[in-house]
Amino acid sequence: MKNLMRFMLIFCAILQTACMTNTAKRDPAYAAVRPIAVPQQESHDGTIFNVSNNISLFEDYRARRPGDILTVQLQEQTDAEKETETTISKNNSNSIANPTIFGTTPQFNLPSQLPLANTKDNTLAFNLESDSDFSGQGDSDQSNKLTGNISVSVVEVLANGNLMIRGEKIITINQGNEYIRISGMINPRDIDADNSISSKRVADAQISYVGDGPTNDANVMGWLSRFFISALMPF
Repeated sequence: MKNLMRFMLIFCAILQTACMTNTAKRDPAYAAVRPIAVPQQESHDGTIFNVSNNISLFEDYRARRPGDILTVQLQEQTDAEKETETTISKNNSNSIANPTIFGTTPQFNLPSQLPLANTKDNTLAFNLESDSDFSGQGDSDQSNKLTGNISVSVVEVLANGNLMIRGEKIITINQGNEYIRISGMINPRDIDADNSISSKRVADAQISYVGDGPTNDANVMGWLSRFFISALMPF
């Protein structure tokens, strides 16, 4: 028994030490893309000027090629409110009179041993009534807001000129990490002169803001508590 307790203490100490080490983990799905190196072409026309290596005097710094960087301004804010109220009422009533058989109405007595309130003068008539009432009400109110900036890289240039972008930002504070990830498709015409674009103009956007570490673990409900409020709980 003592050996078992000693083993459990050592195991808990190792587990606690492992949990305290929070190394930031990058997601390959949001990794930056490096620009493709274009091999320099040799000029054989005897001139100094080479068209493949020229820099346009009218070209700005806005992203347009794979590997270029631009800034996404996070301007996300959603407000949702829903209210439902349901009232159901149902009443049923059935009555059958004592039938007439061969000119007489049947009537009979039941044995007194049966656990019935009335054992005499019984007929085939009966009455059946049922009432059912249901009332339900639900309210739902949700509000989210995310602001800030994140630099992303161009992943691919589509046939119509649109750009696929993605990026990830990791912020480590004390023993926890904060991850901001975004991916989607943008129109190069929506890029501002300072090489930035609003997140409202990102199509098929996937934006996530998650974290890890002791602070995040403290806000996570345990598996046993989740079981008692899940659909698997029969009560």
